[in-house]
Amino acid sequence: MSRHRVKAVSYDDDEIDYEDGYDSEDPEEREYLEQCTREVLGQLAGGDPSVSATREEVQEALWHYYNDVEKSVNYLKGKKTKETEKNKAAPAKAKGSTGPSPDDVVLNAQSSAKGFKSKQPAAKPQGDKKGSAGLAGDMSNLTVTEKINVKSKHLDVLSEYRKSKRKNAMNFVVIGHVDAGKSTLMGRLLADLKAVDQRTLDKYRKEAEKLGKGSFALAWVLDQGTEERARGVTIDIATSKFETDKTIFTIVDSPGHRDFVPNMIAGASQADFAVLVIDSSIGNYESGLKGQTKEHALLVRSIGVQRIIVAVNKMDTVQWDKGRFEEIEQQVSAFLTTAGFQAKNISFVPCSGVSGDNITRRSEDKNVSWYSSHTLVEELEATEPYSHALDKPLRLTIGDVFRGSIQNPLSISGRIDAGSLQVGDQIVTMPSGEPAAIRSLEVDGEPSDWAVAGQNVVLNLANIDPVHLRSGDVVCHASAPIPNITSFTCKVLAFDHLLPSMVDIHRGRLHVPGRISRLVATLDKGSGNVLKKKPKIISPGSVARVVVELDQAVPLEAPTRVVLRAGGDTVAAGLLE
Repeated sequence: MSRHRVKAVSYDDDEIDYEDGYDSEDPEEREYLEQCTREVLGQLAGGDPSVSATREEVQEALWHYYNDVEKSVNYLKGKKTKETEKNKAAPAKAKGSTGPSPDDVVLNAQSSAKGFKSKQPAAKPQGDKKGSAGLAGDMSNLTVTEKINVKSKHLDVLSEYRKSKRKNAMNFVVIGHVDAGKSTLMGRLLADLKAVDQRTLDKYRKEAEKLGKGSFALAWVLDQGTEERARGVTIDIATSKFETDKTIFTIVDSPGHRDFVPNMIAGASQADFAVLVIDSSIGNYESGLKGQTKEHALLVRSIGVQRIIVAVNKMDTVQWDKGRFEEIEQQVSAFLTTAGFQAKNISFVPCSGVSGDNITRRSEDKNVSWYSSHTLVEELEATEPYSHALDKPLRLTIGDVFRGSIQNPLSISGRIDAGSLQVGDQIVTMPSGEPAAIRSLEVDGEPSDWAVAGQNVVLNLANIDPVHLRSGDVVCHASAPIPNITSFTCKVLAFDHLLPSMVDIHRGRLHVPGRISRLVATLDKGSGNVLKKKPKIISPGSVARVVVELDQAVPLEAPTRVVLRAGGDTVAAGLLE
């Protein structure tokens, strides 16, 4: 099973110690530094026997080169070579020298100092093991601007893609009210498909029982965070991969709690379709409808998801009551069609995450003999592959920035929204505009020379400083960068009353504060014609055109979908015009 937890990366100046170098208390940082140190020492020892370095010299180089082993080795080799040549040249120079005696040098220096004392800097103590001049010279040689030359194969990526025999790849987001059983349901799916081994499951079960949370063992397959396990709720996005005979699926498990809706939006933005999990037990279904069930369904539709599978979970708690299932199916179906889903794109499956009935196998319970349609995994496979804009300019929204390996010290992950890329490509990240090179890449966890829209990738980068990379930034080719904008006109569906006011703009991992500055017009839902110009207020359920201004320039372009939130609630969602 390939599993990657997506985390936003932030840099806090208060947390960075610029003077102490690698004097970190973080055990992981220390362990990584030691690993890099051993690697450098090993490469030096395996080369020219005359080239050696102390641990302090190695760690100083690693600090300046951001743990890049290759740069550190090259620097140390060059430094030692220069020192050797200098030592060889020194005796020859002394032998043929006809300059002043050492006594004359001292007397002349003392004489000069009297006239220029006020202009001379104070002498520095020579107590440390490096002379100040030597240290200054070493520092001048250290640079992070050294470029790595990455060769490209100049492939015709679209031609390679058409010739490839890869399985279809699709992402689906799991949504629903808190405690509907989303993580447990997906944990069961992964366990039954052998995407997670039995030994790992047994480990999770023992750990959960120690905390008195035995029923959460399957949920822990996706909920890996300490806080998530302690609270019993999903907080951030987690992804897991599994394969069927036809398709490679990536589960994007998103949080259900209203406090973490922004993370749910980030997850939905990566999805081709959605699985809406509903708790069918008495009371919980009704409270879920009043909670996040409807908001999540509206959000995924607003973000562009067209296909939705409704997993009616915990049916074993109502003894697989057919009447209960049909009641839920009728009510939820009516709401989803109102939200904009077509009836042909809505499916319902009665199931149980705890027992595994109707997930990968048909239930053998006599009480569910009335249901003879698809299991959940069969519904997943029945979903038509989503078409992606392969021939459009490259657009990849960064989901995570992280340290890959010693050979690849800086990596990013995300899903390609449009276009294609290959190893050796020169790219830029927006909004910073900083260039970088793709030194290697992975597609769905496997090394590859190229990737296209719709695929989940890890890019190992060169020639860029990590301070220029943030979750939510957009990767483009330098020939067709996405524009940075500070305002836009948007066609929105109002979830609440809209007035000129402060809002937060969400697009995937991108969150930026701004404001609705102008209400342009209300529009007819069907035709899009203007109903009323310059309205003073927009009522819930209305479609309108508004102007939004941003507090900072961000990479956005039409027809991107955005979500507007204020005070912890979603107030509108729509499309840039």
